[in-house]
Amino acid sequence: MVRIVTDSTSDLPPELARDMGITVVPAYVHFGSQSYRDGVDITPEQIYQRMLSGPVHPTTSSPAPGDFADAYNRLSQESSEIVCITVTSKQSAVYEAAMTGKHSFRGKSRVEVIDSQSVTMGLGLMAILAAKEARSGKAIDQVVEAVRSAIPRTHGMAMLETFKYTLKGGRLGKGGGLLGSLVKVRPLLETKDGWIRLCGVTRTRSLGMERLCQCVVRHLPIEDVAVVHSGAAQEAESLAERIRSISPQSRPVVASLGSALGVHGGPGTLVVAVREGIGEAGKAAEKEGKAKRFTLPTLRIPHRQ
Repeated sequence: MVRIVTDSTSDLPPELARDMGITVVPAYVHFGSQSYRDGVDITPEQIYQRMLSGPVHPTTSSPAPGDFADAYNRLSQESSEIVCITVTSKQSAVYEAAMTGKHSFRGKSRVEVIDSQSVTMGLGLMAILAAKEARSGKAIDQVVEAVRSAIPRTHGMAMLETFKYTLKGGRLGKGGGLLGSLVKVRPLLETKDGWIRLCGVTRTRSLGMERLCQCVVRHLPIEDVAVVHSGAAQEAESLAERIRSISPQSRPVVASLGSALGVHGGPGTLVVAVREGIGEAGKAAEKEGKAKRFTLPTLRIPHRQ
């Protein structure tokens, strides 16, 4: 059976990754000279607590190529076919590390590395899809094709509580920085062609949650959906319930936001990730969504030191 690998920026709940047989290679979180493996040596809750109370703003870095090579070596004992799906290469060095790990891997298994062009559970939904395809007995080429076809149908939107942590990380463009300094607003971000970009602002969290729901409506019918949060579990559950009312067949995955976007978004972030269904209705939803998108300053948040 094809084995699936992803990185910890996928924000897959650990129990779900275990149940689906997905190997997660951890990224690194740095507080000054202290380094931690994301989701292994430090939890999202610990990260956010230190962000709120500590003097040092954290940074992140990708797994080393050797981390991926080690994962490929372990899995090669079980399978001759491995698919690795990573966070977008436009925001991160993870894809490059996964590819370098593939080239240094000395096993006989075939390894395919895919750039998801997505972040957080947008990536996570692709890893879940790949695992389901593998469990159904699909060969590696079929698994790869299923994931690649899902890339343009996967969308995400996030609401941050504040510009504060993004500004601390030095990742906000001039337009967004000026906007954040003038008025108390909550940024709205979306993934577009592999980039994280500013797509709007809102003054209240309730209006922001409405915008997140609109993101789901824009992309109906949906095949899969996830809600991700940083220290906002109650709101995340409320948002998941609203999504179920919008799309009754949906079973939203609720997850904690890890280090990748979390150290730049900060506590209070809410994210929705959606994979559109295939068909004319899905194409119409995508067309309508493109017509409604905003043109505001691009926000680039590389997962690099």
